[in-house]
Amino acid sequence: MLGDVLAARDRLAPHLTRTPLRPSEPLARATGGYVQLKLECVQVTGSFKARGAGNAVLLLPRPGSLIVTASGGNHGRAIAWAAERFGHRAIVFTPRTAPRAKTDPIRAHGADLRNAAGSYDEAEALALGAAADLGAAFISPYNHPHVIAGAGTIGLELFDADPALDAIVVPIGGGGLVSGIAIAAKALSQSIRVIGVEAEASAAFTAALAAGRLVEIEVGPTVAEGLGGNVEAGTMTWPIVRDLVDQVVTVREQDIVSAMRHLAEVEGVVAEGAGATALAAVRSGRIDVSGQRIAVLVTGGNLDSGSDRGLTRSS
Repeated sequence: MLGDVLAARDRLAPHLTRTPLRPSEPLARATGGYVQLKLECVQVTGSFKARGAGNAVLLLPRPGSLIVTASGGNHGRAIAWAAERFGHRAIVFTPRTAPRAKTDPIRAHGADLRNAAGSYDEAEALALGAAADLGAAFISPYNHPHVIAGAGTIGLELFDADPALDAIVVPIGGGGLVSGIAIAAKALSQSIRVIGVEAEASAAFTAALAAGRLVEIEVGPTVAEGLGGNVEAGTMTWPIVRDLVDQVVTVREQDIVSAMRHLAEVEGVVAEGAGATALAAVRSGRIDVSGQRIAVLVTGGNLDSGSDRGLTRSS
């Protein structure tokens, strides 16, 4: 599977940004670890999602294909960008609450945005049904081998930048990102730890690990709306998370908001709730990083401008 990630890196190289891995002295002083921020918030489309979406779209067998997807916003934006760039058509289903920073670019890239769903779970069900009815390619934001391989290219970049890493801290929604990174990291280092972080309000993998199988959870409101929702039944990310991810922790809403503020006020980085969730686990002490070299993923920065969305309440 490392071969798929290596092939994705070569395929994506002409189209994407190699994002910085930036040490943080304030976080080092606060935690006792050598903390580095992997700034995927400056990636094309404003999040890491361009990696998986781009890889999957580049591997479509025919030009002019119709793509259907479901998204909290970032994956949909990335699919719309990739469809426009590589000559395809896209239909994107999102919840009606998806931020305009994500939905406006979906329209701008020429995709058909359908944002009437009440939740991510509903949007995913609508998208799966539409793909089946239209005979279109459904590209899941997480349950897709090419999406996972594209996300894994972050792991390659991390080891290129710092081969001595002790741990990588990754937010988890559907598990595509942490799966790809774990595949790459575990193939490159026997000692590296991969730690996943879920929003306490939507902790599907925490529940699955406790039960030994995927279970349906009640999803609460979260500022990290990009991580909210149940995962598709039978998702290929579940066995990868179960077998390759060393630890999964949850974080509270107030800790995510605090991490967003820290990034904006101290690090000069704009991050949405999902993008700040991994850092929330480090800053709140849910993960002990003292004496370790760690990389913390800041996965997206698509926050509605001119608003306090996510900094005052869950949404």
